[in-house]
Amino acid sequence: MPAIEVGRICIKTCGREAGKRCVIVDLIDKSFVLVTGPKSVTGVRRRRANINHLSPTEEKINIKRGASDEEVLQALGLAEKGKKSKESAETKETA
Repeated sequence: MPAIEVGRICIKTCGREAGKRCVIVDLIDKSFVLVTGPKSVTGVRRRRANINHLSPTEEKINIKRGASDEEVLQALGLAEKGKKSKESAETKETA
């Protein structure tokens, strides 16, 4: 599993947005990536970020490279629905 890839959800560890979640939208070079929150959801605006200032999580969404904020929002919405249906299916199996 590559830690830094398009669609990976990360937590910013440095700067004014430290502790907030963001999504990797594009790989710029070996040290920098383009991330977005989107701003309306997490408060992280689209910007270049150093990969040393990101902590990748296990979560990943399916987006294309350079996706717009609207596409990221849509993918996040689908990811949330899928996660909820998966959790409800697991609770039904254990019951």
